[in-house]
Amino acid sequence: MGILDLFRKDNKRSDSTMGNVKLAVIYYSSTGTNYQMAKWAEEGAKLAGAEVKLVKVPELAPEAAIESNPAWKAHMDATKDVPEVTLDDLEWADAYIFSMPTRFGNLPGQMKQFLDTTGGLWFKGKLINKVVSGMSSANNPHGGQEATVKNLYTTMMHWGAIIAAPGYTDPVTFASGGNPYGTSVTVDQDGNMQEDVQDAVKHQAKRTVTIASWVKQGQQ
Repeated sequence: MGILDLFRKDNKRSDSTMGNVKLAVIYYSSTGTNYQMAKWAEEGAKLAGAEVKLVKVPELAPEAAIESNPAWKAHMDATKDVPEVTLDDLEWADAYIFSMPTRFGNLPGQMKQFLDTTGGLWFKGKLINKVVSGMSSANNPHGGQEATVKNLYTTMMHWGAIIAAPGYTDPVTFASGGNPYGTSVTVDQDGNMQEDVQDAVKHQAKRTVTIASWVKQGQQ
């Protein structure tokens, strides 16, 4: 029996408890790529039986910058009804999936600013043992996607969270570009995704929910 067979066996064994998991999918997206990835994560987690909140981090860019980019402006208008994430969402959830574009191999300022507001929850121990997974995008295959996800995980280690990276637990990881840290995608200048990552995102969401269910069982 191989590692994938073992994982799938454990996956089936935990299905009955996965409905108890509460997941927050938290994203930042300027023109829509990471919003789409977040939507796929939401869908995958719901199929796994989780209760899911899809929320975005607040936009910090000046209005003039947004207005100067038609795609950015159009996406802002199209997603104006998506709720913004709050600290209560972090306390509510058992697990988080973060999705964001890379900024010079690091988190975008919008995501970093939100994470910097979590000190109170961290101090009270409210973020310990949360299960976390990350996803990212860039404009070229080596544009910093892996570094961005790993930088997210550095913060999660300070939280005492449990990182649920996809690794190579399913063949979809190879088909989507092979990033073991978290699903990532390359986007061309017209905003088109260059890899087919939908199944990989859904697998990552199910894996996150599955691991969160194991953690919850262990805490009972």
